Amino acid sequence: MTRTPSPSSRPADPRVVVLDLLEAVLGHKKLLDEVLDSDPRLPKLSERDRGFARLLVATTLRRLGQVDALIDRCLERGLPAKAVRVRNMLRIGAVQLLVLQTPPHAAISTTVDLAKNSSLAGFAKLINAVLRRLDREGRDWMAEQDPARLNTPSWLWESWVAAYGPATATAIAGAHLLEAPVDITVAGDPALWVDRLQAEIMPTGTLRRFGGGDITQLPGFAEGAWWVQDLAASLPAKLMGPVKGKRVADLCAAPGGKALQLAVAGAEVTAVDRSAKRMIRFRRNLERLKLAATIVETDVAGWAPPAPFDCVLLDAPCTATGTFRRHPDGPHQKGPGDVAYLADQQHALLKAAAAMLKPGGTLVYCVCSLEPQEGEGQIERLLAGETGLVRDPILGSEVPGLEQAVTAQGEIRTLPHYLGDKGGMDAFFIARLRRSA
Repeated sequence: MTRTPSPSSRPADPRVVVLDLLEAVLGHKKLLDEVLDSDPRLPKLSERDRGFARLLVATTLRRLGQVDALIDRCLERGLPAKAVRVRNMLRIGAVQLLVLQTPPHAAISTTVDLAKNSSLAGFAKLINAVLRRLDREGRDWMAEQDPARLNTPSWLWESWVAAYGPATATAIAGAHLLEAPVDITVAGDPALWVDRLQAEIMPTGTLRRFGGGDITQLPGFAEGAWWVQDLAASLPAKLMGPVKGKRVADLCAAPGGKALQLAVAGAEVTAVDRSAKRMIRFRRNLERLKLAATIVETDVAGWAPPAPFDCVLLDAPCTATGTFRRHPDGPHQKGPGDVAYLADQQHALLKAAAAMLKPGGTLVYCVCSLEPQEGEGQIERLLAGETGLVRDPILGSEVPGLEQAVTAQGEIRTLPHYLGDKGGMDAFFIARLRRSA
């Protein structure tokens, strides 16, 4: 006799999962990566449904400003405050219709069913009417929109226009609407892995792979031949120069990609981070790659090493506004107050990092933020009070293919639309300093 699975054992509707993920991110300000990793329903979905759920929630967050403007155009009166879940239903229905190109009958009927099968059944007719109108007129309305502006919070847009000008701000925001490829740092010769990983080798040596799938099943992962790391994130460790045999501190090290680079290059690495949870991945990668490093789980600002270091790398906590390609929840998590708060933290960390450096030693500072207060402004502030430090200008020849990212001060400022014809990159600010001998 065939048994009917109990409701609790049946796979969840991926669209219901997406609704809950949106509520967690937008309503409770939780990080998308964390809720994706912790939701017990996702592993029970088929690979296809799991991929669909991830794509739908990420695309909805990327296009939130656009879809909300389209939905509001269809509503004579706004939705009641308690109907946030209805708004999210309309959002995922609109995204399927207008962005993911789901067949209209499927996008509309499945969204209406979400309401019918919940306590919000009274809104089913409204959802049906709005989505049918969007199917008729939404594509034309969307063609009239300014996606870069609509999908960027006003405070960020104004900041980018002030720092980079309107044209570059538009290019930055446009790059954030695109799914990021998978970038890979190889422990050995990257050319040997191009074919095996079906990847393209970038000018800086990073391998870039397009397409999804479980990366842990790719050749070389289990053997520890490589790890995932955005191209821009791979630059700071390279800009430290030869580190073989040197004592190097990687401060605020989690998740550890830069520390792995330094260890592969032969440095004696001390990786410092206050988050034991975030260092778990680093410990696993060290074991997988058969590398060694000293791990210190403490607050960098209050830590005093037993002896000064030859080199110090500080990847400071920041607003991460340069990583929205990979983290589409970011624009909905940050506010203008975060920049000033984190800038003060960064200054304190920079001063602590400088104090750990030997005479003649190298300090590399970086943030994955587009905000000048967290990048260029931090170096000016530090040098104004630290007479023992000087800039060690970065040369264009050190970042092949990214010469445009080198500033007049000899610092690096990458932007998301750089290498746009090859998939873009995260936005990073990087500065290299040297302590007087």
